[in-house]
Amino acid sequence: MTRSRRLAGLAVTGAVALSCAGWGIPAQAAPDADTPVATVQLSSSEPTEVRYLWSGASGFQYTLPEGGSGASTTVDYPGYVPPQHAGPDDLDTGNDVSSSRSGSTVTQKHHSTGATATVHIPDGQTYEAASGWSVLTQDGTGVPHVLRAAADGTTTDLPVTGLPSGARPTGYVTGGSVRRAAVVYTLDGATGVGLVDLADGTFRAYLTGTGSTPKVVLNDRWLVAGSQAIRVDSAPGTPPTAITAPHYGTPKAIVGDQLLTGYGTEDEPYFLPAGVSPALWAVSLTDNTTHTLLTDARSYFTVTPDGGLLATAGPSAVDWHVHRVTPTADGAATTAKAQDIPAWQAQADGLALAGGELQMYGDTTRTGGVYGFYTIPLDATGRPAGLQTRRGPTLSPASPCLTGDAACPQMEGLGDGRVAYLWTDSAGEESVNVVGEDTATIRSAATGDAGGRLLTGTGRYALYNGGTAGVQEIADFPGAAAGSVTLSRTRTAAALWGQRLWTPGGSQGQVVAYDLKARKNVATVDTGAPCTPSELQAVNAWLYWTCGTAGPAGVYDRATGRAITVPAGQARLADGYLLRENRTTHELLLTDFHTGTATTRTVAVLPTADHNTGGSNGRWAVDRFGGNIAYLTGKGQVALVTANVPTSPLAQLEAQTGPVVSGPTTAAPWKPVWQLSKPSAWTLTLKTAAGATVRTLIGDSTAAAVRPAWDGYRQDGTRAPGGTYAWTLTARPRDAQGPDLTLTGTTTVN
Repeated sequence: MTRSRRLAGLAVTGAVALSCAGWGIPAQAAPDADTPVATVQLSSSEPTEVRYLWSGASGFQYTLPEGGSGASTTVDYPGYVPPQHAGPDDLDTGNDVSSSRSGSTVTQKHHSTGATATVHIPDGQTYEAASGWSVLTQDGTGVPHVLRAAADGTTTDLPVTGLPSGARPTGYVTGGSVRRAAVVYTLDGATGVGLVDLADGTFRAYLTGTGSTPKVVLNDRWLVAGSQAIRVDSAPGTPPTAITAPHYGTPKAIVGDQLLTGYGTEDEPYFLPAGVSPALWAVSLTDNTTHTLLTDARSYFTVTPDGGLLATAGPSAVDWHVHRVTPTADGAATTAKAQDIPAWQAQADGLALAGGELQMYGDTTRTGGVYGFYTIPLDATGRPAGLQTRRGPTLSPASPCLTGDAACPQMEGLGDGRVAYLWTDSAGEESVNVVGEDTATIRSAATGDAGGRLLTGTGRYALYNGGTAGVQEIADFPGAAAGSVTLSRTRTAAALWGQRLWTPGGSQGQVVAYDLKARKNVATVDTGAPCTPSELQAVNAWLYWTCGTAGPAGVYDRATGRAITVPAGQARLADGYLLRENRTTHELLLTDFHTGTATTRTVAVLPTADHNTGGSNGRWAVDRFGGNIAYLTGKGQVALVTANVPTSPLAQLEAQTGPVVSGPTTAAPWKPVWQLSKPSAWTLTLKTAAGATVRTLIGDSTAAAVRPAWDGYRQDGTRAPGGTYAWTLTARPRDAQGPDLTLTGTTTVN
């Protein structure tokens, strides 16, 4: 763990486990409104630039320059013990010193002890570099000097001796050592590199003919220039050795006996070969072998004066860290996380909740114009429980929104980890698209219409009303197959839950369920509505109806036969409650009806300025799959609120369990999908006809969908013989409300 300090009045602490603008509660909740359990924000997909201001033995200081205020953060290494004395008379303590220069004055500060010193650059000398307590200058004749502060406040001036006659210094390199500094020089048209002993000012040449602009790195054991390396303690006249081990990028530091190479912002010309990801590689200078020291390392590195390196690395912008690389006693290099780096925050242009997942849509690049869908997993209370991840490819053209469509983006969480949204092509035709299987796939079902609305969806099905009067369609996205319109009908009020489409029946208040798989009506319910409903919604056993914007409105409980009166208005049905927005007071209102009596409370007071007019598409969202509530704040953040309403028992909404033709195999496993009503932890057991267990698989649902995979092999790794196998799925509700769900069936091995 690291300890961060707040500097310049700004808190720029390390990122917590997740990409959040702030996990704390807002300073003051709206009057009579629920207090959010967390506040998150869509995070940039590009790793944050880290600019190191100083590094030393006790810690380091950095700033996040892009979009930041310029404030800095200091990180102190845990367990570091400051020396009893630190000063220019002890060069080794210089590994915790930073220097700042103003004109001809260099001010030095020892960070862990607070000791300071001042070096004055004499007339006729120019500043070249600083290393620990030493300052390197060069006079008008080309002679380097080592300056240090004396105890009496004066400056000692040590001219460097031993530079070859006629040599002209062209560059100074520090870092990795406070006892030595490298000088690059030219002599008779050739380039050479040597080291200055900062204690006595003596110079020794080590390498010649290294090329016109060699990359030089050093520590107290090695000097590397270009592709040549030599031990610092080698006998005079010892030739350098060639570095022939394969590596990528450019040298960043020498740590122990390892040359560390990587790919940073300064290495743009050095493109990585196909199939090679950015990393920090360690090239052994003793045996010419290479290994990967740190995966996903890129862009930002700095050499530390105690013989180490700071490197930024992580698999994504929301899992991005500063790593400290230090030498071990045997000359190897080891890494440890030193600081978490928060991602830059973006604006969510749309949000949805489904199956314990917050799904956000927006542009996550600092340059703009690249949109995508991103997900943060939530626990049963609505708090974040994992990192932001991308669901589907970035979109091109940049946005699915048509000019002037204030209700866009229209997006619907399907409860199986996927998101449906509307897309209009260049010809103006609309399609229902689905992303979420991976980061590369978009499934699409052309509607043949335009200007429509995406009403709702569950698992494989999505309900669409076209812009053309009377057009209503069900788009079907089974498994990993392409989408298609599976049902076209004359538009009425309609609700979709699982594989059932609910529409008005032949008499007042009557609602009929149509099974999309069986292709027939399977249930008729009298809701008690005093009208033919103008709107219907369905969640588990609950049916919501309304007779128009002015009402009346109600919920019918199919489990008990109860009819419950609820307030009218733009609303979304969830499991046991209704969420609606008062467009006059901007209150977000939760009506809890699970007991049979409706009671309403204020969840939030929304910003007076609409993000858009898309209602739950743009300003707020409710999790129909046993979950909670989210809404956009005036600062572009997403506030999360616990519904505090008991959920219904875990149930199956739809399943796809057909066997694999000529399988299953490792390449083509049996991949059943059970769409459940809320998230779960599951166990799938496969048995022979005689009852012997062949394989047991366990996992957690993706949102509210169970998605195991069986390759046809037994628990001991042998192939299961052909035949029929019985499966039993046991799902345990993640919210611990209600009993486990047990489902059974059979599959085959061919």
